[in-house]
Amino acid sequence: MIKKDEAERVIRHLCHEWARESGIPREPVDQPSFFDFKSWLSMKGYSHYLNFRSVMGANYDAERWFDEEFKQTWRN
Repeated sequence: MIKKDEAERVIRHLCHEWARESGIPREPVDQPSFFDFKSWLSMKGYSHYLNFRSVMGANYDAERWFDEEFKQTWRN
């Protein structure tokens, strides 16, 4: 299990790596999919960054960070 602050730093970075690999523009016109991002994390061997302690749950926090990175927090 990793620390939450380390997971946040890495996940926020990986959001942009995933977007670059997926051809998603820096300012996306569509809503990038957290589900697709999670699949990419698993495929690339990064899923362990979703294994941290969190009051709301690691997936909840990771999706919130993802939404913040892509400026789509209005969805929540």
